[in-house]
Amino acid sequence: MRITEKDLEAKVIRLNKTVGFNNPKWSEIGSYSLSYAYGGVNLHQFTNAAGGVKEVFSCGHVPKKELYNLISAYEAGLSK
Repeated sequence: MRITEKDLEAKVIRLNKTVGFNNPKWSEIGSYSLSYAYGGVNLHQFTNAAGGVKEVFSCGHVPKKELYNLISAYEAGLSK
């Protein structure tokens, strides 16, 4: 199955809803967003009001399918 940017964006929207953010503003502390660079994508979580982020998986920018699978596993862990 080919994973698109749209698939990842939908995944992050669902992840944000899971942790209590229905439509987070940019840099809302605790919310998640995607970062695209170096031909890959990464999941970031905002850590302060100035827009500081942390890399959730500490794996750098990876292919879309790999990140999709990582987020799926992360969601499964949050739901337990």
